[in-house]
Amino acid sequence: MMTVSAMRALDIETGEWPEAEPSTQLSTDYLNRYGEALMLLEMAPMDPGVIDDLKSWRAVGYVEHFENSNLRCTPSALAAYRSLAAARRQAFEELCVAMNRLIATATSLLADLEHDQGTTEIVAVASESLRTLIGRATQFINANGDIDVGALQGGGLQSEIDGLFKS
Repeated sequence: MMTVSAMRALDIETGEWPEAEPSTQLSTDYLNRYGEALMLLEMAPMDPGVIDDLKSWRAVGYVEHFENSNLRCTPSALAAYRSLAAARRQAFEELCVAMNRLIATATSLLADLEHDQGTTEIVAVASESLRTLIGRATQFINANGDIDVGALQGGGLQSEIDGLFKS
């Protein structure tokens, strides 16, 4: 037997499905961009050719991502983002800048290597760090911006990234 949520039950009088309530929600679709970069990064030890793909990867902001998409969630995602408190939006954007810098730094290091020396180490450090940052961004988006991304960071994000590549 199949049940239907009371919110989406067929209207007995009209025989039609009710319109969904408009809501504004941030969307994790934006983070797919970073997932793509992570996948390419992790492939680098096995296929050095992906470094060219990493070089062509471009950072795009949340708003630009959705303004250039045809996703059904675009109006909601943009409305939710624009309604965030300025400090929350800025903290999220700083997190994205940190991810962008991490990808650019790892890509540059990988491109400068000769004969795959150090590739595995760079990829291990960079991918673990990127995965952590994507996790923080995911938490923020899933909470619809109702958490302080700065509290998730536990310190200066850029200094964390800079420290990872010192040696």
